[in-house]
Amino acid sequence: MISVIIPTYNGLRFLPTCLNALRAQTDRDFEILVVDDASRDGTRELLARDYPDARVIALEKNRGFCRAVNAGIRAARGDCIALLNNDTEADAHWLAEIQRAFQANSRAGIVACKLKLFDRRNILHSAGDFLRVDGIPGNRGVWEQDRGQYDDARDVFGACGGAGAYRRALLDEIGLFDEDLVANCEDVDMNWRARWAGWEIAYAPRAIVYHHLTATGGGAYGSFWVGRNFILVLAKNYPATLWKKNWRKIVRAQLGITLDALKNFRGAAARARLRGQLAGLIGLPRWLGKRGAVARRIADSEIEKALRA
Repeated sequence: MISVIIPTYNGLRFLPTCLNALRAQTDRDFEILVVDDASRDGTRELLARDYPDARVIALEKNRGFCRAVNAGIRAARGDCIALLNNDTEADAHWLAEIQRAFQANSRAGIVACKLKLFDRRNILHSAGDFLRVDGIPGNRGVWEQDRGQYDDARDVFGACGGAGAYRRALLDEIGLFDEDLVANCEDVDMNWRARWAGWEIAYAPRAIVYHHLTATGGGAYGSFWVGRNFILVLAKNYPATLWKKNWRKIVRAQLGITLDALKNFRGAAARARLRGQLAGLIGLPRWLGKRGAVARRIADSEIEKALRA
């Protein structure tokens, strides 16, 4: 069974579209868990009235995306966990294609889905995620028109947590999402840890989800956590031998982010990104200490092969 976990915070206007799409799934062996992160917009009343088939986990205090997701995982019954942002609409075959991908590869601990823009459905947002050697993560195919160029099922560096699926066996082995990240880049950290543990990450091109993008988690809030967590996830996971080889590229990439934010300093998101980078630098000693908790079962050279130049 697949447990679909939808974390939500004041996402009332998006939830009906998201939940109705799940009701239309061709694969019926699943449960829905909505983790309400202390919403104040009537979310719980909507769920009780219109979606009694969804299990609701009601958090009394907003603790951020990672803690909400982990609360859902702990309550889930399935041997597969599928995460879904509240501002999405899944294709009717989404869950069936996730199951197909897991069944095709017993070493796949994560399945990455194809995300497309909600309002421009021929435009890609992610065909699986990549990670550059300078430590910057990204989405394969982002902003490209979907012409079938990413329709090959293949191994990718990682999955976007907005619509990714995870084997329970993987989570039992390497742990849940790192709650110290709060929000943003938690999926990148999970991708790293899965890789280090020797699991593969499969891209399922027919597991399609349409996404509003930053409708419920962007702006200055998201920019702060991205600025911070880019740095901290690298500190925790990046191979030591590759640090020595690529440190100039890593520093150059971070300085590029800083300069771009300074050029747009009047914008709240740019200022938040700078505050996030500062918070990341302050947090480096603690996060370097987390490296010992990451199970490293493959060689640094294998990680290097998975990175994009």
